[in-house]
Parts: sequence; structure tokens; C-alpha cells
Amino acid sequence: MKKYDYLIVGSGLFGSIFAYEATKRGKKCLVIEKRNHIGGNIYCENVEGINVHKYGAHIFHTSNKKVWEYVNNLAEFNNYINSPVANYRGELYNLPFNMNTFYQLWKVKTPAEAKAKIEEQLSEININEPKNLEEQAIKLIGRDVYEKLVKGYTEKQWGKRATELPAFIIKRLPVRFTFDNNYFNDRYQGIPIGGYNTIINRLLDGIEVKLNTDFFKDREHFESLADKIVFTGMIDEFYEYKFGELEYRSLRFEDEVLDEENHQGNAVVNYTEFEIPYTRIIEHKHFEYGNQEKTVITREYPAIWEKGKEPYYPINNEKNNSIYSKYKELAEKETNIIFGGRLAEYKYYDMHNVIEKALECIEKEF
Repeated sequence: MKKYDYLIVGSGLFGSIFAYEATKRGKKCLVIEKRNHIGGNIYCENVEGINVHKYGAHIFHTSNKKVWEYVNNLAEFNNYINSPVANYRGELYNLPFNMNTFYQLWKVKTPAEAKAKIEEQLSEININEPKNLEEQAIKLIGRDVYEKLVKGYTEKQWGKRATELPAFIIKRLPVRFTFDNNYFNDRYQGIPIGGYNTIINRLLDGIEVKLNTDFFKDREHFESLADKIVFTGMIDEFYEYKFGELEYRSLRFEDEVLDEENHQGNAVVNYTEFEIPYTRIIEHKHFEYGNQEKTVITREYPAIWEKGKEPYYPINNEKNNSIYSKYKELAEKETNIIFGGRLAEYKYYDMHNVIEKALECIEKEF
């Protein structure tokens, strides 16, 4: 008899939900986490009474009622609506592209005028088959919106010029002909009151967790502890990179405590010109309508990923997808290993996607 029914590698949303649901069903779980805290990328750190999203802005949104009810059983949510602002060379624009954006760009006041302006710009270009991201974006929304709000931000995010990026990265760009600044179209949206730690603490309450514990440092030992493993790390690392390394983009964060009550008036301001090295500034107190005397801002810098750095965004181009398909084939043959989450499935998931996948996995397993 092994000591545990499940060894769960990683304490992010997928791993924590699996541990919670398995424990409810009478199973014994051990969660190991290589960081010094639980919660993966949704972890919040309290600074000056403000819940700082340590690994970038996390705004919960979903149209799946089952998922919304599930998270609301774990924490109470506020009614935060994501309405980012873009700063281009000191000019401010609303995102996503909507009637406010078009008024700021062209002083047009009606949807008909905005559509006519976009059509006029599209008629001036002659791009039938876009050869790169730049041509694809210009074909979708014209040169003005592209130059000010897409080009620089995208080049910083990917670390390449837009003319070097494949067209498929931007298959569509959201354009709204309404004065609605809500970034998401989902039915439900908000931030857990007290930050995301409230959810993870609830999920892992009473479950054995070992922090600062790297599965790969003593793999044989950990594999001997449980009947099954739930693995939420990098799938190529699990298989010792036998088909090659998968690629990611990484991020670097610079936090700053400011002796002022309100720095930018919004939780998220994107900086869309290429010359400014960060992509956005997050002011965390606005996620929870804070009125603390000080404020905390975070500048978010895209970074080249290399081993040892935190992988954030899978680069789902043809080359990487081909490598991943080989790992996936191996994973599907496993009988005592479950792979789940963004890194194990090499897919960009939002939080609601991870929860959906975890609940599907639980249903299948039990």
C-alpha cells in the first residue's frame, strides 16, 4: 500500500481543485509546490493592506454558470469590471476598441461614422493575403488603430517585430460599435473579496502541502509515494525533453509602493508604444475598490524565457504544437498519471478554463 492515493505536483488552480475534490471523496492527497507559497500564478501578497497580484493581473470572468457558482461557493466576489485604458505617447484610449476609442481617435460620434472611417482606411490598402501579423491587423482594423494600439504592444509581448510574426496570431480583433468599456463579453465577472488566496486556502484546507519542494529533485521518491500522480508542470520536463524543448514567453514584474492614494485611476493601463519597455502598469487597489493611504503599482515586462525562468505563455506555433503533440501522445497512454493545467497541456488557459478542465477531470476520474 502506498502512503497517498494522489500526489499532486503544483498548487495552482488545477492541482488545488483536484486535491479538494479528491479529498471530499475520501482520498488521501499530498500536494507538493516548488515555490514558497501555494496558489500558483493567482497568489496574492498583502502589501500596505493591498492584495498585490504577484504574477500579473488576474480578473475572473466566465459565461459558464456552473464554474461561476463553483467559485462563489469558495469565496465571495465583488463586481469589478475590467475596463483597461491604453496610453500611447501620452494619449489615452479605451479598450477594447469601441465607440469611445473611435471618438478619441477620429472624433466620430455614431457607429455609422466609425464604420465609414474604418472602411475608408481599409479601402486605401491592398492586402489580399496577409503575409504577417502587421498586414493581418491592418486588414482587420485599418492603420490608425493598428499603429497606436496594436503594433508596439504586440512587438513587446512577443519580442519580435510585427512583420516577423505570423498572421495567424491575430485572427480577429474585437471591434465594438457601442460605448461599452467592459473588456470581456462574459456573463459573470469579478475579483474574490480578500484576494485569490481566499480560494486557494479554502481548497487546500486540511490537505497536506509541502512547499519549496521540487518534484524533479527527488522524482523516484515522490513517484513511490502515491498510486497516481496529478502533474501540472511542464510536460516536456516531465518526459525529460525527449522530443525537444517547448517554447514560452516569460514575464518580469517590478513592484513599487507609492506614497499617494491613487496613481493612475484604473487597475490596468497598457503602454502601447514600443519605446516604453513594459506592456502595462497595474494598480492593484482598484481591483478591490481600496481606499488605503498608499498604493502599489506593478510594471509588467515581457521577457525571453529560458530554463529556470517562469513560463507564462506557450508559443503555439506550428513547430511547438508539433513537438507538444508527441508529448500528448505519450500522456494519453499513461494509466496512473493525470496531466492538467496550462503547462501540462501547453495551452493558454484563463482561470475559468482551468476550473472547467479540473472539474471535467474529476468527473472522469471518479
